[in-house]
Amino acid sequence: MKVIHLHQEEKKIIEEAVVQNRQAQHKLYVKYAPKMLSVCRQYIKDLQQAEDVMITAFMKVFVNLKYFEHKGSFEGWIRKIMIHECISYLRVKKEMKFVEDEEFTHEMHNNIESQFSVEAIQFLIDALPDGYKMVFNLYVIEGYKHHEIAEMLGISPGTSKSQLSRAREVLQTQINSLNKFNHGTI
Repeated sequence: MKVIHLHQEEKKIIEEAVVQNRQAQHKLYVKYAPKMLSVCRQYIKDLQQAEDVMITAFMKVFVNLKYFEHKGSFEGWIRKIMIHECISYLRVKKEMKFVEDEEFTHEMHNNIESQFSVEAIQFLIDALPDGYKMVFNLYVIEGYKHHEIAEMLGISPGTSKSQLSRAREVLQTQINSLNKFNHGTI
């Protein structure tokens, strides 16, 4: 079966990369770099900085490759390393700010059918304050729970919920404004 063959081939490449085979490492980099740059770009506005963080994270991937146990998705394993490296980078740059606030607006679920491009949506997310953006990406894009986000970022679960709620409010306002503008009601 073709799927099993592809999985075994990737496993072999990973095993070769563990023993510092540069060609195997290059194959993994070429395969995953575009997706991982996209992940880093979700957290870091500047493309060059996102690329630098991705390269640093790939170095960590190759150093820690021996710990990958082939239980679950290899791509998911790399993705976690990328996210943690983005968080570390933003912490060092002191670009993440969180407002401690235990009171938060309950999450509003609005089903907005949007005709915005991926670039336009990324632009709106990039415009969020860094704390909002980080929590929004971790919760909505990556699927982490609030207690996991709180642990990763060193904040309370209530702060995580508050940041997400505020991010959604800001995005909702921006989307409503764009919809009004696109439909000529301004």
